[in-house]
Amino acid sequence: MVTVGNYCEAEGPVGPAWEKGGLSPCFFFTVVPSILMALGALALVLALTCKRREWPAGSRELSWSAGPLVLPYGLQLLLATLQVALPLATLVGRVGTTGGAPLPGYLLLASIFGTLASACGLGLLVVERNQAWQRLAMGIWIEFRHSLGLLLLWTVAFAAENLALVSWNSPQWWWARADLSQKVQFSLWVLRYVVSGGLFILGLWAPGLRPQSYALKVNEEDQDVERSQVQSTEEAPGSTWRDLGRKLRLLSGYLWPRGSPALQLVVLICLGLMGLERGLNVLVPIFYRNIVNLLTEKAPWSSLAWTVITYVFLKFLQGGGTGSTGFVSNLRTFLWIRVQQFTSRQVQLHLFSHLHELSLRWHLGRRTGEVLRIVDRGTSSVTGLLSYLVFNVLPTLADITIGIIYFSMFFNAWFGLIVFLCMSLYLILTIVVTEWRTKFRRAMNLQENATRARAVDSLLNFETVKYYNAEGYEVDRYREAIINYQDLEWKSNASLVLLNQTQNLVTGLGLLAGSLLCAYFVSEQKLQVGDFVLFGTYIIQLYMPLNWFGTYYRMIQTNFIDMENMFDLLKEKTEVKDLPGAGPLRFQKGQIEFENVHFSYTSGRETLQDVSFTVMPGQTLALVGPSGAGKSTVLRLLFRFYDLSSGCIRIDGQDISQVTQISLRSHIGVVPQDTVLFNDTVANNIRYGCITAGDEEVVAAAQAAGIHDTILAFPEGYETQVGERGLKLSGGEKQRVAIARTILKAPDIILLDEATSALDTSNERAIQASLAKVCANRTTIVVAHRLSTVVDADQILVFKDGCIVERGRHEALLSRGGVYAEMWQLQQRGQEEVSEDTKSQTETQ
Repeated sequence: MVTVGNYCEAEGPVGPAWEKGGLSPCFFFTVVPSILMALGALALVLALTCKRREWPAGSRELSWSAGPLVLPYGLQLLLATLQVALPLATLVGRVGTTGGAPLPGYLLLASIFGTLASACGLGLLVVERNQAWQRLAMGIWIEFRHSLGLLLLWTVAFAAENLALVSWNSPQWWWARADLSQKVQFSLWVLRYVVSGGLFILGLWAPGLRPQSYALKVNEEDQDVERSQVQSTEEAPGSTWRDLGRKLRLLSGYLWPRGSPALQLVVLICLGLMGLERGLNVLVPIFYRNIVNLLTEKAPWSSLAWTVITYVFLKFLQGGGTGSTGFVSNLRTFLWIRVQQFTSRQVQLHLFSHLHELSLRWHLGRRTGEVLRIVDRGTSSVTGLLSYLVFNVLPTLADITIGIIYFSMFFNAWFGLIVFLCMSLYLILTIVVTEWRTKFRRAMNLQENATRARAVDSLLNFETVKYYNAEGYEVDRYREAIINYQDLEWKSNASLVLLNQTQNLVTGLGLLAGSLLCAYFVSEQKLQVGDFVLFGTYIIQLYMPLNWFGTYYRMIQTNFIDMENMFDLLKEKTEVKDLPGAGPLRFQKGQIEFENVHFSYTSGRETLQDVSFTVMPGQTLALVGPSGAGKSTVLRLLFRFYDLSSGCIRIDGQDISQVTQISLRSHIGVVPQDTVLFNDTVANNIRYGCITAGDEEVVAAAQAAGIHDTILAFPEGYETQVGERGLKLSGGEKQRVAIARTILKAPDIILLDEATSALDTSNERAIQASLAKVCANRTTIVVAHRLSTVVDADQILVFKDGCIVERGRHEALLSRGGVYAEMWQLQQRGQEEVSEDTKSQTETQ
């Protein structure tokens, strides 16, 4: 028969919290279950009352079982159920191992309150799952996350199990395991620790519904361009801690400098210096206390001088207490510079290389200003995150933990409890307010991207703005973007001020409570004056990093936000990839075959339909037809900017999808229709065709392209800067530079995409003669609108709506009287009209 004795029995009393080298079990198991019970009941009530308003009629019949039981959620459900049973198991274990001794009243209360609190947590878990599936049934796609109340309940429960470790040396607790009862209670504590720790960790991951999948929007009106996936989604994720494990894994790859033993040694030294700083933070207040006590006791000068010298030396090593001005900290910062530079370099190179690996489809849809801003902000965020996490957050948490243990063991458990409660409240308020203001920071980033992109687009299209007298319109749009950004910036800064005031209030109250308690013990002569000085010094030193912890948390979260777009860039998949084991192209003669090629930029509309043709080695193939018929697409597919929907493209019998892209493109030279030059000299732009070419080879290529004399007429000759995108040159000059560049490359296959479209008649004929020499004995494919430029082609393909409607030589196509003949007649008629107009204007003059 179970009998209930006094409330505390021999393990009390409930008043003094610290007894026999540890917390009083009666005090501990009265306060903690009561707090958990209050938190669990409040969280459950709020969840049921606040969320019910969102439920439509009839939706209450849905339950959490309406959807798939995700494995992490199932594990949470199991652990939460065990957590409900463990308090009762503790009660049964105590009764079964004490031989019928009276049961303390506090243990019965702890079992009841602990069971009810765990039941509230289990109920809240089910309710949240239920509400998530109900929103899903309403067509609202969400990413399932736990409520703050449930996370707080699990956090406090896990923290309470850790707080019990403070009583490790107390014979009243189960750590000694002196009898069967203590052994059973110790085993149950281990089980409680595992369960509460598992719920805490899984709660941070927030398992549940799969996150919303975003559909790719395609501009259906554009045949060649797919909309960019770089832009952020309209609905930003609710928490910056999503994918935390993946982000930390990526960051860890940059923390350890692989391939550099010297930098690896520097990292280890920096970590050792960080540990030394933790020890200094403990020793400095202790020696300060010793000085005060020696002065009070009028100790001999020799011992006092030695203590002062040691204190000053330790203070020199520590610095001003903030960890930013001491010798050790400065040395660590100095050594870390090279590691930080290594990290920054690796991130930038990785991003730059990844951007160049992305497909043409992605680059055609990107916004350059926004991408560059993402790269800059992402790079700085990675280096900042590593510094904050390794040298700020971890040391701060270590200092706080050491402080709690030190005050609990050498002062009084109340001091440790004050620090623990103050720290917990501070961290909870910091996380809550910071998560709330995250949306302002994220919206501000998006608006900043939009503002920068708008400015870049306007400046890049400077000529268009001038053509249409749209300066005022562009300024108004930019002003509107700045005003929107500043509005979001004000909200972000105002919420930051609110957070700072809240943090100051919490730390002030904690300092007041601790100082009053310490002063009371000094007045009762339970502590010395030096102990009060030690407390004041240590607590201020402890609260200093705690105050900075809010800043660290905000900066880490800000860096995570800044990294989101960078990680989106890194998640962009390379569309065209070399197959595993692909070998180089073994070029022989240059025969090109298209066999039943189908291709589409967007689903539902084929740009090329069943295209088949063969270009024999050394021949010239001309592609003609109306705009949008698919002519330029043929060149892009041959250069393998895209992969085929179906069919096959071969060069000398080798499928180009089976060889490496580098080897394929090394044999192909392209003169595009729209030539864009680097903001460099004319010589370097031509030399880009073969970066190892000498000046004589560059000049020879320019002469072959017919631009040598024009370059010599420039003020600085071949050293003339062409400007951004080559805007200082005319359209014809840019195109001839592109031709010279291709000539310098000396490819085996030449692709000409309207290579002379920007030239006048005289220059066109000169370039045609040069191209004829370059293309001699080389397989050549020409895309042309002017049919007069391809009359000598070995074969002409006429495209219309993605299909080859006619093929043959010029004379045969004219005699057939089909599409080609009609195009020829229209162009001839147009040329005659232009000639007559020119003649009339000359006679009038």
